[in-house]
Amino acid sequence: MENLTVETFKEKVFDYSNNTEWKFAGTKPAIIDFYADWCGPCKVVAPILEELSVEHPEIDFYTIDTEAQNELAASFHIKSIPSILFIPLNGLPQMSLGAIPKDKFEEAIKQIFKIE
Repeated sequence: MENLTVETFKEKVFDYSNNTEWKFAGTKPAIIDFYADWCGPCKVVAPILEELSVEHPEIDFYTIDTEAQNELAASFHIKSIPSILFIPLNGLPQMSLGAIPKDKFEEAIKQIFKIE
């Protein structure tokens, strides 16, 4: 799992400075965890995402510290954390708010990414 900054987000996910229409820059589907170090539910989700990143090497897993990366949090209108962004290779990303259990992550991966 890689922690993204504004620069790496623009390079690996979406350059929102130069594009108004969504165009994913990645080569694999991605899951982005918007979190903060002080957030209890975020601490519950983090090990689940670590497990999933090992179980699903065909997906890129990223984290964004909303405290350190205010610009990114604001660009996605993050109001509550954790907020999980599911980004398929084709189509628009989908946001999930709040801590979700592992089985719900697995369901979302199957539905959004069409991965078994």
